[in-house]
Amino acid sequence: LKARGAFANNKPPDRTSLGAPSGRATRFELVRREARAVFLAGSFNDWHPTTFPMIGGDDGKWVKELARPPGRYEYLFVADDVWVEDPAATDSAPNPHGGVNAVVVVPGKAQASPWD
Repeated sequence: LKARGAFANNKPPDRTSLGAPSGRATRFELVRREARAVFLAGSFNDWHPTTFPMIGGDDGKWVKELARPPGRYEYLFVADDVWVEDPAATDSAPNPHGGVNAVVVVPGKAQASPWD
């Protein structure tokens, strides 16, 4: 048997990503040189502020890639326990806390909910 996917290089799958067979990877980036820890939170993880840690580089850029099914998702960054808007977002939506959430759309046909 030949190994496939994440196990092809003897690596376990990335448990911090939201892999979805029909999803497309979306790259999230935030430049925050002074940050010690940055996370990604949004409608894709019920706004849990520490579920998805981002990877920081020497240049102060924090990065996270997630695969999600097609659809519209709102999100914010959490840098050192402070909610941060995405300054590079091209779309946004007001949130109930008086701020705005960034919006990302994963292209494709969204699957119908079994509750629709």
